[in-house]
Amino acid sequence: MPDTTGASYAAAGVDIEAGDRAVELMKEWVKKTRRPEVLGGLGGFAGLFDASALKNYERPLLASATDGVGTKVDIARQLGVYDTIGHDLVAMVMDDIVVCGAEPLFMTDYICVGKVHPERVAAIVKGIAEGCVLAGCALVGGETAEHPGLLGADDFDVAGAGTGVVEADRLLGPDRIRTGDAVIAMASSGLHSNGYSLVRHVLLNEGGLSMDAHLDGLGRTLGEELLEPTKIYSLDCLALMRTAEVHAFSHVTGGGLAANLARVIPDGLHAVVDRSTWAPGAIFDLVGRTGRVERLELEKTLNMGVGMIAIVPEESTDVALTTLADRGVDAWVAGEITDRADHESGAALVGDYAV
Repeated sequence: MPDTTGASYAAAGVDIEAGDRAVELMKEWVKKTRRPEVLGGLGGFAGLFDASALKNYERPLLASATDGVGTKVDIARQLGVYDTIGHDLVAMVMDDIVVCGAEPLFMTDYICVGKVHPERVAAIVKGIAEGCVLAGCALVGGETAEHPGLLGADDFDVAGAGTGVVEADRLLGPDRIRTGDAVIAMASSGLHSNGYSLVRHVLLNEGGLSMDAHLDGLGRTLGEELLEPTKIYSLDCLALMRTAEVHAFSHVTGGGLAANLARVIPDGLHAVVDRSTWAPGAIFDLVGRTGRVERLELEKTLNMGVGMIAIVPEESTDVALTTLADRGVDAWVAGEITDRADHESGAALVGDYAV
């Protein structure tokens, strides 16, 4: 007899019950990010944040950013480790927001999967929630979408959007920077979440290296190194603003150190960064050697060991370094702001890396 059973959402590959189970599992983690201004909980159509908290500002400016973590999600998928990639997501969003001096307030996430595995989705949200705690913001909502037929059963991607606030007269940026300012570098935790298309191609495809490989200088497996979460600098930057005069920050992401630093340098000025002030971690050398990648190509793709830059007046250097050291942030004076010559761009790296 012919099959007279009608079509269903489940038969098309979407499991609503699994999605509901994932929401239940993630609730405990989202609760840990709660700020006093957050109203309600998960399950509504929108996250609510009490804007009356901004009444204490003279002229509050809202800052927003959206980002993802790129092809680093494939490393998490291959290793079956899902509770760290959320740290990367929060860092990519909230460390962009803090660059202008804004305090992170709240964030929403978007998780797209080929098939909902409730425990796996909950692990991803756990990482996002832990990242929000490290950034000082609330996770007020999100979306989990199941896309059968477009993604494989184990494939996923994540994205997020965040909002912060800064007093208008404390807005950081190019207008504050002056000749003689110091360029302070803050160490990255590794590759962060940029350049993974190059890294995966060089190390895993061309190099044929195993995720389980123990390689010289890494001190752990290659997989563990590649999955190292992006450092979240938000609260460190806000602490720095409380103790020292800060003119600008630059989040070192896609495009590398020089290109991102140039984004906050005003016309007529030039940031000179001396490579000899630090030694990039072993993973950067491994990518370069394995793929025979030229230094300039590495520098415009990877962070080379610097995840955040602070530009401060020269007289604020000591207190800035002390503040960061007290917070456990490895930081150093890496360069200075000079007048720009006709042939110069906004920022440049000079010299050779320390060994």
